[in-house]
Amino acid sequence: MNTEIITGGLSLNNAKKALIMIHGRGADAHDIISVAKHLKVDDFALVAPQADNRTWYPYSFLVPIKENEPSLSKSLDAIQKVVAAIQQNGIEKENIYFLGFSQGACLALEYTARNAAKYGGIVAFTGGLIGDKVYENHYTGNFENTPVFIGTSDPDFHVPVERVNETEAILKKMGASVTKKIYENMGHTISQDEVDVANELIFTKK
Repeated sequence: MNTEIITGGLSLNNAKKALIMIHGRGADAHDIISVAKHLKVDDFALVAPQADNRTWYPYSFLVPIKENEPSLSKSLDAIQKVVAAIQQNGIEKENIYFLGFSQGACLALEYTARNAAKYGGIVAFTGGLIGDKVYENHYTGNFENTPVFIGTSDPDFHVPVERVNETEAILKKMGASVTKKIYENMGHTISQDEVDVANELIFTKK
């Protein structure tokens, strides 16, 4: 998968921190990177990969994993290549951040849980770990207190709160510092409060 990449903010050569921004189903990299204007990321390099046909995997994130293959593995590999490229520019994992919305949030959580390490931070606007159930044996490593924010609506048509709760439990077990906020009848969107929380918890630390 030769993923198209949209960039913004500082260049990777000039930045000390990088934010990987992962769009949702039916959207594109330009859509998600536009969210950055609401975030305190002026000193970040912004990197937004573009999914083939605007989707990272074809079906709901709640179907058996094999039904979303090979797209899911290709998408996880695409994120891995973005991380590797950022590291090749001298930015360490602890200064690499992830942000995604909906399908992009699911992919961000799935990638980081499969490759847990001390990252700068993870923001999941409406998402959870991928599969018909949570496969704990798929996840390795330790987040070493990486701050994670997950925000979601109750109810959300695409992402059940139960999966958000299961995701929170797994990430905490793996050493992440998780903040979860569930918003009553918010709808499938990104709220101003979520942006404010992400800025406070993730993007303004040290």
